[in-house]
Amino acid sequence: MTAGEGNQLISVHPNDLKFIFELEKQSFCDLKVVNNTEHHVAFKVKTTSPKKYFVRPNTGVVQPWDSCVIRAVTLQAQREYPPDMQCKDKFLLQSTIVAPNTDVDDLPADTFNKESAKEIEECKLKVFYESPSAQGNSEDEGLKSSTEQSPDLNSAVRQLKEERDAAVRQTLQLQQELNRHDRNVNNLVFLKQDFLKRRRQRRNDTGFSFTFASFVGLIGIMVGFLLNLSLSSPSTE
Repeated sequence: MTAGEGNQLISVHPNDLKFIFELEKQSFCDLKVVNNTEHHVAFKVKTTSPKKYFVRPNTGVVQPWDSCVIRAVTLQAQREYPPDMQCKDKFLLQSTIVAPNTDVDDLPADTFNKESAKEIEECKLKVFYESPSAQGNSEDEGLKSSTEQSPDLNSAVRQLKEERDAAVRQTLQLQQELNRHDRNVNNLVFLKQDFLKRRRQRRNDTGFSFTFASFVGLIGIMVGFLLNLSLSSPSTE
């Protein structure tokens, strides 16, 4: 049974293993194992080339309706390209129902033995090699295609830019109005202070004028009194 034939216990994503092949470099590929049942399901991953690949974890237990990601299915660094970039390696993923709350360390040694009474499902996965340039071209084409096939997205982006520009202009206008308001307030404060200053000066000037007038008047009275006194004195002749 292959990954695309609809396993009863588990399903595997992706259906095939694709490695970006580069000389003297490791390549990685992740597998997602999904439990399609209400039972606890144990799995084990095997490969036809164990010296070329290693899998972590290669054995595990998936809870009901849960999933598990097998991280670092790794292709060891190779020193030469395979003929026509073809690969004959395969992976086999075995699965079987186990008792609830079974831990992976508690799995019996014969859990995945076909001769046991347990029902064991097998899922075969093929291996494909891809060159880095092919992957880059595929990504570029996919991006270009998505851009060309999404005019609504481009329209939405333009609309968002226009709304952003309008918001910026409105913010600048509000800032200018706020600055003008601050200047007007400062002018009013200055005028009020100047008015109060002038008023105090007028009060001071008025007080000085009254005092001076009183002093002059007093001197005039005294002079008049002396003149009257001198005129009214009897003659000695």
